[in-house]
Amino acid sequence: MNQVPTVKLNNGTLMPRLGYGVWQIPDAEARQAVGTALEAGYRSIDTAAVYGNEAGTGRALAASGVPRAELFVTTKLWNGPSHTWDRDAVLRAFEDSLAKLGLDHVDLYLIHWPRPMRDDFLTIWKTFEEIAADGRAKAVGVSNFRPRDLERLGEVSALVPAVNQIELHPLFPQEELRALHAELGIVTEAWSPLGQGKELLTLPAVAEIAARHSRTAAQVVLRWHLQRDNVVIPKSVTPSRIRENLDVFGFELDAADLAALDALGATAAGRRIGPDPAAFDV
Repeated sequence: MNQVPTVKLNNGTLMPRLGYGVWQIPDAEARQAVGTALEAGYRSIDTAAVYGNEAGTGRALAASGVPRAELFVTTKLWNGPSHTWDRDAVLRAFEDSLAKLGLDHVDLYLIHWPRPMRDDFLTIWKTFEEIAADGRAKAVGVSNFRPRDLERLGEVSALVPAVNQIELHPLFPQEELRALHAELGIVTEAWSPLGQGKELLTLPAVAEIAARHSRTAAQVVLRWHLQRDNVVIPKSVTPSRIRENLDVFGFELDAADLAALDALGATAAGRRIGPDPAAFDV
């Protein structure tokens, strides 16, 4: 079994540096997919209310036989436009996630999107402070927050998010945001760390590095993330790829490899795949 190293969050909680993401996996398939990941050696599982697969994920966790203390479970508040997100609404959503997961606590609870046009994430964060204080989430954080969103949080709260989960890959490296995270003590976690497989894994620069190391393109990109101090949550439902994505701790990229991958972000001019947090409000 691969031994995944951990990073210490700003409240002392240890988080695996590589986990398994379940975005777009139907609930009916989540038990098998998450079960395969746990058998392969993953211990960090990342889900969200909006994914619609918390129940299937919870069934896999329960069936796995892995002690709860060895697991790191993340879920996210879907702070969509269908609700007014006051304290009671946030607490109801959190309780619903716990019930579906079959857990009495999660290791990390995130605000899924800032939705700055709604101007309610400061109110939501106050309730997250309460959830963290009572221990039902070992750590709390945010997802898709921009520098200005993090700065606004800091103006009203002494609780610094433990994690900001953002779109991040060599074609969209987010240097400014990563630098701010380092300054504030926030761990950077990358969603779609492989760029959703679009273009990135077929680029000649990536293929050349993979060939030199006798590794796959996906393993090279995941290794780039790890050596750039990002936490990663690759997703696959193919058992061989689930195992392959975990097998990235037996080699290292050299300085030239890292520089070549870093250069992709400059040539791509910051190519975002997912929604822009400034405008996303679905």
